Amino acid sequence: MRSLLPGLGGSRRRFDSLSAQEILALAISSEEEDSRIYALYASRLREQYPASAAVFDSMAEEENGHRRRLIDLYRARYGDLILPIRREHVADFYGRKPVWLVENLGLERIREEAAAMERDAQAFYAAAAARTTDAEVRKLLGDLEVAEAQHEEKADLLVADRLGGAEGEEEVSTARRQFLLTWVQPGLAGLMDGSVSTLAPIFATAFATQNPGTTFLVGLSASLGAGISMGFTEAAHDDGKLSGRGSPFKRGLASGVMTALGGLGHALPYLIPHFWTATAIALVVVFFELWAIVWIQHRYMETPVGRAMFQILLGGGLVLATGILIGGS
Repeated sequence: MRSLLPGLGGSRRRFDSLSAQEILALAISSEEEDSRIYALYASRLREQYPASAAVFDSMAEEENGHRRRLIDLYRARYGDLILPIRREHVADFYGRKPVWLVENLGLERIREEAAAMERDAQAFYAAAAARTTDAEVRKLLGDLEVAEAQHEEKADLLVADRLGGAEGEEEVSTARRQFLLTWVQPGLAGLMDGSVSTLAPIFATAFATQNPGTTFLVGLSASLGAGISMGFTEAAHDDGKLSGRGSPFKRGLASGVMTALGGLGHALPYLIPHFWTATAIALVVVFFELWAIVWIQHRYMETPVGRAMFQILLGGGLVLATGILIGGS
């Protein structure tokens, strides 16, 4: 029997070199891993999304059923000792992302990952069935290919069955609230801070020096500095465990990036060497930045348009006027 040495790329086997026994052993370990991943998804979602957790519990049980069928055939053909071959031992076999990379994903992303897992498994069984000449092994692999192809449809039916009523509406509401708390709220706060707070120093510098290069450097430093500060502050002040606002890393990233972008928007025009041209473009950019904030507040935070306009346009206008007056004095 050929040896299987995990680890080094040069020691991994090619899929087309595997025997029927090795293909069955690989299928068993793959089904075991997929079942554990679905069970982990269920555990991850159970507190916030109990109906979706039940869907993944059902999918985990489906994979366990496949594993039992594969083991029964393996034992009948090759005995009780199953070869220790796994995905990482096969050079051209599909892999799975480490669980720690995906366990903090949102509900929709987890569903997308599950759909991709089913497609990978279907492709494996199709290729494996085509490779083996053992009639019984080929029949089982073909049956499992069909089962995997139907899994996505079954998952959709399970979702419709379990998420079709009040539970489903509640999960959609919970997912939307989590998206707002984790991404939209910190990002909006960052965009507002970056767009508005940098207006005064950038335009004060512009009108005081009438030097586009100097103005750009001031705007660049103010924007990046504010982005770093806002990102760290957002991530450090709340770990999200009690507030339920989600990962501090995600919130810090959203806040920091949007803060920097908010300031850079009206700093970048000063790369243009002509002062008045750069200033005119920067003022147009400011107008669109402030309207973008108004739109986000209305679209995601359900703030009335009139109130958002009053708060953002008036506040931004006052800060802008302050910078111009100080710089031009």
